[in-house]
Amino acid sequence: MEKTLLVLLATSFIAVPTGSILAHEKNFMEKNIGKVAQDFDPLVDIAVTVEIKAIHSLEMPYLGRTYDEIDKHSDPDFYVKVFINGEEFKSPVWRNQKYVYEPNWSATLDVPDDVEFVNITIQLWDDEPVIDKLCDIDNNIDDYPKSYDLDLVYSIKTGHWFGDDYIHNEDFWGYPDLSGYGRANGCDDNSIYQDDRDCEIWFDIYQNDYDGDGIPYWTEVNVYGTDPMRDNRGEDFDGDGVPIEWEWKWGHYFFKHWWNDEVEDIWFYDPFTWEDHANMDPDGDSLDNVEEFLTSQWGSDPFRKDIFIEVDQMAEGPNGEPASMLPEGAKELLRTVYDKHNIVYHLDDGCMGGGEIIPFVTEISGRKLREDYYNKYFLHYGENAWRQGIFHYALIVYDAGFNGYAIRRDEFQISSKYVEEKCRQLFFVDRS
Repeated sequence: MEKTLLVLLATSFIAVPTGSILAHEKNFMEKNIGKVAQDFDPLVDIAVTVEIKAIHSLEMPYLGRTYDEIDKHSDPDFYVKVFINGEEFKSPVWRNQKYVYEPNWSATLDVPDDVEFVNITIQLWDDEPVIDKLCDIDNNIDDYPKSYDLDLVYSIKTGHWFGDDYIHNEDFWGYPDLSGYGRANGCDDNSIYQDDRDCEIWFDIYQNDYDGDGIPYWTEVNVYGTDPMRDNRGEDFDGDGVPIEWEWKWGHYFFKHWWNDEVEDIWFYDPFTWEDHANMDPDGDSLDNVEEFLTSQWGSDPFRKDIFIEVDQMAEGPNGEPASMLPEGAKELLRTVYDKHNIVYHLDDGCMGGGEIIPFVTEISGRKLREDYYNKYFLHYGENAWRQGIFHYALIVYDAGFNGYAIRRDEFQISSKYVEEKCRQLFFVDRS
């Protein structure tokens, strides 16, 4: 009898991962909708927005064939469908684009202010002359192995969501969301080497907010005790190196009680209690939480691996020597290889304020690159010292003696002169 009671008590605290909640979405919503009759934000009429931030085909050429090829006749003609509480929104078609980095498209719907949860579905399509094709952006950890879309539930109380995309930390019980929060990867169903039309999509979900700091009224009043009419962005109340808006976004997950389908909010970062974020690295990518905050403007995630590389490229020479530049196709190839495995590749070729074009030099030594160029062009004599340990430093130069080699643990060079000579020998190599 005592053993039976202990087993019952133990199992009563087991949670089901929120990533699989959508398999029972209808039952869950029926039980939770309208439980609390209150206006979750009396300052505004709540509208929920789904913003598409980027779309990336994960097509990969390898040994004469293309894995995850989406369109055999052209580059993809992407468009997105978003459903908010069942209402459909359709984006324009981005024609012949494998990579859509500035879609400038979102869908917004006025939702009931007294109903916490909002149902959201995101689909990525390839426009075809006869039948459009659905691309895979789902992780398939739920009960639907052939599902290609994202099914999500958004909370207007907390400003967070769960379902096919969610936050997990080291205390989270269940399947980890390896692709990260606000990013979906069709390869998460282990289809990296299969033709599954796998793609990567970046998105955000948010609601209007009176003070514009992004933290919902209910959370400010009932969790943080802050003024919902004052913008708190940038304020670090506990002095631990990360501001309140970062701790709010990344310091919460949903815990589902399997026996009654109810969902509980778990807040594990407290913006009013000092936490050692400078020594926290939950995803093991060597970026601590303070560094994750510093790079969050470029899409880093403290619970998914990121790699940052700054690349400086060399200008053309005075005697017809070509500029030493990394081709755009090579950048995308590198990004695809890493992103497929959920190591998100961030290349700063100037887009993050670091990469630049350096003056031409006919020949340069590894010592010169190590002792002079590292300080002059990477650290800028201390002005960019915060980047050390976050960004790896790459130099594309004309001639440093060999094709390429490491200079420091976080610095390497590639010599375009020798790479071009090698490419001329391999006549079948696409230099773009």
